[in-house]
Amino acid sequence: MGKNKSQRKNTAILVDSDDDNSSESSTSTMRSDRMSVSGTEEVQLNKDSLLDQALDALYEKRCTTLLHQFLNCVKRGSSREISLASHAIGLLALTVGYGDKAHEILEDSITPLSQALKSGSESTKIASLLDCLAVITFVGGNDTEETERSMQMMWQVVHPKLNSKVVATKPSAAVITAMVSAWSFLLTTMDGLKLNPKHWQESISYLSSLLDKDDRSVRIAAGEALALIFEVGSVEKFSGEVKGSSDGSTQEGSKPREGFSHIQGLKGKIINQVRNLSAEAGGKGSAKKDLNSQRNLFRDILEFFEDGYSPENSIKIGGESLQTSSWSQQIQLNFLKRFLGGGFIKHMQENEFLHDVFEFKPKKKNLLDDEYRISSAEKRMFKSPNSVVNKARTQLLNKQRMLSEGRNVGHYGVNVGDDEF
Repeated sequence: MGKNKSQRKNTAILVDSDDDNSSESSTSTMRSDRMSVSGTEEVQLNKDSLLDQALDALYEKRCTTLLHQFLNCVKRGSSREISLASHAIGLLALTVGYGDKAHEILEDSITPLSQALKSGSESTKIASLLDCLAVITFVGGNDTEETERSMQMMWQVVHPKLNSKVVATKPSAAVITAMVSAWSFLLTTMDGLKLNPKHWQESISYLSSLLDKDDRSVRIAAGEALALIFEVGSVEKFSGEVKGSSDGSTQEGSKPREGFSHIQGLKGKIINQVRNLSAEAGGKGSAKKDLNSQRNLFRDILEFFEDGYSPENSIKIGGESLQTSSWSQQIQLNFLKRFLGGGFIKHMQENEFLHDVFEFKPKKKNLLDDEYRISSAEKRMFKSPNSVVNKARTQLLNKQRMLSEGRNVGHYGVNVGDDEF
């Protein structure tokens, strides 16, 4: 019987020459080598993956460790240490950006911050705690309830819930300014329709009263907050419509028209206050720059109340313009500029969270520019006749000059010799 195809193939392999056996062995070796290389690559990939996981875990641990160290300072530190730790926690949240880690920072910090706000009344410490609470809620807050929780904590700094264990103290102008600014900053993130009216009844009346205070920073913060409330468009929730209600509803027997009249009356009063502040002559010893800032702000607020136009502003960041066209955006920008201080430009250039907040796309930086850019101090150092760089440059130039003179002497010597022959 004839051999089938498989048998013929096996026979052919058996009767192959030594060279063929060598070839088969070589092929087998190459296949083995490829498997070995593939295995090495797979091991390397696994190592890289494990390294990435380890780095991520280290980053997470470092973030958590830093947070707990800062919170320990908030719990047990001096006023100065509490202020610095609070600022650091806010910076940590801004650096982390959106996500679970930012929410964890908020949840872990809320109780220590709340306790610290109730202990003592040192203005710088309280202001730093309020700023910190505002920033970590702005970044890590997941819903309206969490944001309103922080806003209520802020409000209670100035309007504490009184009981037998609490002694009311009059807040300083600096604390009032910090509270109103932080509260307004969080209000920019809120949907006015979802606000709980029972929390904010009579807040417009309180903010209106602040416009009559002697401290200019208090008046400016209150003016911005009022403009924002009217921009949000839920004035009823901030005025309580009719006085005497505890849950935001109108009193029994009252008419809707009464609530409307109440709001219109409040708005009319505020417009008159704003008009006066926009043209304030200033008092003795008042800084002209601050006075001009107040006038310009309240002119913008007056125009908004009367004509509905929000201010438009633009600032340059790395050659690109960051523009704002609403009270909400302007309040966010001014708050973060103040909080970040000298780091604001760098954050705006590199922080993706802030890019999303302001819908800002910075110019891509040329790495070579950064690599070879030197400071003015470094330039002066290099130009100094005593600098190491300058001395080395002088030595190199002298050496080149000597070599050049030597070549010239040799050249002329050869020429002279040729003439003699």
